Amino acid sequence: MNRTILLVEDDPDDLELTLRAFAKSGIANPVVVARDGVEALDYLFGRGAYAGRDVGDMPAVMLLDLKLPKVDGLEVLRAVRADARVRLLPVVILTSSSQERDIVDSYQLGANSYVRKPVVFGELADAVRQLGLYWLLINEPPPARR
Repeated sequence: MNRTILLVEDDPDDLELTLRAFAKSGIANPVVVARDGVEALDYLFGRGAYAGRDVGDMPAVMLLDLKLPKVDGLEVLRAVRADARVRLLPVVILTSSSQERDIVDSYQLGANSYVRKPVVFGELADAVRQLGLYWLLINEPPPARR
């Protein structure tokens, strides 16, 4: 079973802090980083730079920022939920947005969880640790689709 984390994050500082938080929390799972919505969709659907990737080998969870270049996070979520191959992928919105519209839209489009990124590193590390414990150890993921 794939225990990879797909981290979709364009901000270099947030990316570095999140990866540091994984390390500090003892989360050693492989992390695939997509820096925009197109790259995330290419990874999931095995196209572009990821052509030939086994798309049946889904990540355990996708941590998805909303404010992304090229294709924003809500559009990524919409595309994921519209495609039977990846529809069941657990998607956690991990964003700095606290706008009610973003929260409502995320859940309406099928997000499994919505987490606002704490701005203090210690709090971010704790949030990432808790996300890792739940989504990688406690949660029972959907079976791989072939």
